[in-house]
Amino acid sequence: MAFDFGTRQIGLAVGQTLTSSGQPLAVLKARDGQPNWQQVSDYIEQWQPDMLIVGLPLNMDGSESPFCQRARKFARRLQGRMTLPAVMVDERLSTAEAKSRGEQPSSYRDKPVDSEAACLILETWLQEPQLGIPP
Repeated sequence: MAFDFGTRQIGLAVGQTLTSSGQPLAVLKARDGQPNWQQVSDYIEQWQPDMLIVGLPLNMDGSESPFCQRARKFARRLQGRMTLPAVMVDERLSTAEAKSRGEQPSSYRDKPVDSEAACLILETWLQEPQLGIPP
């Protein structure tokens, strides 16, 4: 299960290692980066993931952005609360790519791309799990 962390919204996606593919699941509302933890727990109980993947918002040159610390804190809280291993994956350009994917159906343009970005983050890890870094 993957998360695209944001302070107002957190994208959620699920996938499987067998096909190395993911699917957008939901966009969770957040307040200053804090989701409704019961809602997160409900999704985890429903989908039973083996691992939690959180996007790491690096700068284009690979250096850490100021937002990285908040994403790392979210990943550590997620790991602690859900008692599942968590790793972080470079999410550079995931939102831009998610927006370009959303251009096909006109009904999608007005919807948040956060869950699609979470799907891209998950697929990156599924294709190259060695890219995961501890929170």
